[in-house]
Amino acid sequence: MALTEEQLFDLKDQIDTAKQKASELKGRKDALMKQLKDDWKCNTIKEAEILSKKKEKEIKELDTQIEEGLQTLEENYGEDKSNN
Repeated sequence: MALTEEQLFDLKDQIDTAKQKASELKGRKDALMKQLKDDWKCNTIKEAEILSKKKEKEIKELDTQIEEGLQTLEENYGEDKSNN
């Protein structure tokens, strides 16, 4: 099956558009990877995932400490109506 000249030009346009899009996406990926390295010292997505899990764990631990601290404050310094 032979393609018409118009079909060939359409295919060429589609290929050119796809190449341009691929180039744009590669540029965005490179920029994001540079930002990841600059901001978080991660060279790969895998390193970023590991760091993310570590930071999530740290956040949960801090959240627990804050909750415990608030509870202690409430127990020790909460409304004491007998002193009013």
